[in-house]
Amino acid sequence: MRSRVVIYWLSLSVILLLSTAVSASAQSTDTSSIPANVIEPEYGPYDTIRVPAKVIGNELVPATYGEYVWVHAPMPPGMRRRFEEWTRLRNAVYVTYPYARRAGLIMNEMNAKMALLATEKERKAYVMSREKELKKEFTEPLEQLSIYQGKVLMKLINRQTGNNCYEIIKEYKGGLTARLWQTVAFFFSSNLKQPYDPKGDDKAIESIVEEVERMYHG
Repeated sequence: MRSRVVIYWLSLSVILLLSTAVSASAQSTDTSSIPANVIEPEYGPYDTIRVPAKVIGNELVPATYGEYVWVHAPMPPGMRRRFEEWTRLRNAVYVTYPYARRAGLIMNEMNAKMALLATEKERKAYVMSREKELKKEFTEPLEQLSIYQGKVLMKLINRQTGNNCYEIIKEYKGGLTARLWQTVAFFFSSNLKQPYDPKGDDKAIESIVEEVERMYHG
């Protein structure tokens, strides 16, 4: 019985010594990195647990960082619809922009060449020869485009050249051909004369094109 009492008191003494040591350690925390104008906290008799601290204003306060929490919520139907429309438009611009860019370069090249030709007959012959070349180059890939992508392509051609597709066809193939293709476009709910307004209806297309152009010039 006496041995148990001795062990009890020895254990209690050790606990008290450890508690005193920890308390003293907490009260003598190294504050060498604390700025001189910061008010140091006042420790109580039970302040024995060290915690991270942060200087806020002129006061040292306990602070810690929590783990990242990822919150997942279903997308509202309206937002989902807008996201799908944006994704569809972005995909169409990425697919068709190279063709529109190429069209602008071809038009500049053809206009420079035609300015050197003396007669209308020579200009028509030149246009026909280029038309055959371009058909070989573009017929197959352009046939793979959807109607929606075709509409976006016409917008981008207008952006690159400054002219809508009706004016371009009229310039190179004549008014009759332009009217014929305008009729065909009408049956596909399209319009060769559609304008391009980068600050209005086509603002979304313009922002995507600028994204693509950064890739070309990056």
